Amino acid sequence: MIDHAKKPRAREDREREAGWTFIETLVVLGIVLILTGTVGFMAVRYLEKARSVSARSQVETFSLALQSYYLDCGSFPTEEQGLEALWEKPSLSPVPDDWFGPYIQKALPLDPWGNPYVYEVPGPSGLPFSIVSYGRDGNPGGEGADADLTSY
Repeated sequence: MIDHAKKPRAREDREREAGWTFIETLVVLGIVLILTGTVGFMAVRYLEKARSVSARSQVETFSLALQSYYLDCGSFPTEEQGLEALWEKPSLSPVPDDWFGPYIQKALPLDPWGNPYVYEVPGPSGLPFSIVSYGRDGNPGGEGADADLTSY
């Protein structure tokens, strides 16, 4: 003989146990927050590395462009003309007659930290030029993300 009175009660018990409790929801949210924080921390570390790699790449691009400029014009741009001479024909003296630029693909960018690149003629140790990004802090010297990135 089947007791019909127990069937509906068993269904009610299963339905009550089928959902998540508030505590279970908080535990899951806590785990998600911990994982998100860990991923965020790692992403910041890789972001700084990516900025350094980008700055090095841009310095190398400018160095190659300066070599092309030199082959066409017979000299490197002066400090007053700056790296902008790679994008636009200089208007400051000495204006090169054989400027066949632009020598870079787009207007001169800032470094990945939002600071201008420093261009010096002549460069240190007898080099014809130097290009420097002063890193995250924008000041000479430093370590890690604040370290200078140079063309030499």
